Amino acid sequence: MTTVNRGAFTKDELKHKRVGVLFGGLSSEREVSLRTGAAVSGALRSLGYDVVDIDVGKDLPARLVAEKVDVAWLAVHGRYGEDGSLQGLLESMFIPYTGSGVLASAMAMDKVYAKQIFLAHGIPTPAYRAFQDEASALAAADSLPFPFPVVVKPSREGSSVGVHICKTRDAYEAAVKDAVKYAGTLMVEQFVKGREVQGGVLDDEALGVIEVRAAREFYDYDAKYKAGTGTQYLFPAPLPEAQYARVNEVCLGAHRALGCAGGSRSDVIVTEGGDVFLLETNTLPGMTATSLLPKIAAGRGIDFPALCERLLVGACLKA
Repeated sequence: MTTVNRGAFTKDELKHKRVGVLFGGLSSEREVSLRTGAAVSGALRSLGYDVVDIDVGKDLPARLVAEKVDVAWLAVHGRYGEDGSLQGLLESMFIPYTGSGVLASAMAMDKVYAKQIFLAHGIPTPAYRAFQDEASALAAADSLPFPFPVVVKPSREGSSVGVHICKTRDAYEAAVKDAVKYAGTLMVEQFVKGREVQGGVLDDEALGVIEVRAAREFYDYDAKYKAGTGTQYLFPAPLPEAQYARVNEVCLGAHRALGCAGGSRSDVIVTEGGDVFLLETNTLPGMTATSLLPKIAAGRGIDFPALCERLLVGACLKA
């Protein structure tokens, strides 16, 4: 899959453009997006860019026109921001924007469709089943093609919202009832035990791999965004060289298979035997103090303002 770039600016040209940092939005990840937006806005201002902060709401088209935005830096996470809908609006208004285009964003946001893309490209990912409603998921509890524990998750949420690791049937039934409250179909995934690592990609280059050692059962919403949880971050991930290279290969492969642009971050499990399984790819990774793409970039000598600027320079129309 290839991406056609249109409307890209040079760094010098961008210094004379009005940059709208779009954040907030209407999804369950609004609070995280507010923090991402504040961090990005501050970084770009420190580099001398003309920045306007825009909290994304139903009046967004009018705000973009009123603020005379020339290019949009997307700091929105989750539905209505990371799923292709915001990208489509910006395409229709001919406003270049950071990150992936409409199709790549939509496919990556929907975990079921992303799974199909990964499997078609030979990218290893855990086995799964998808269910359209609560009743069908509950009815399948005893006929899943993989044993407990299993992972239950809504297909169109991010930041581990609505995700549960279920070791028993009772836990499974409770998880299904919770997960169906969120967006998309319900996905039940084979649980793969192993080390949680994350691979970053920037401008079609694998940046590196960071290991996340969460003090909780897994790297859930609280472990990602709340202070004092005891989560440890190790960069570069202390993996054998061949495993480290394999994670980079899988993350870059997922980025390309989906047709992503700019930066992406993929969630990966490395088993005790060294097998690598890709869980999902995030097309608008968090840019907060605890976010992983900035940590990976920093480990490669790219500080936070420089990372924000590189993503800005890649802003363009992609349809």
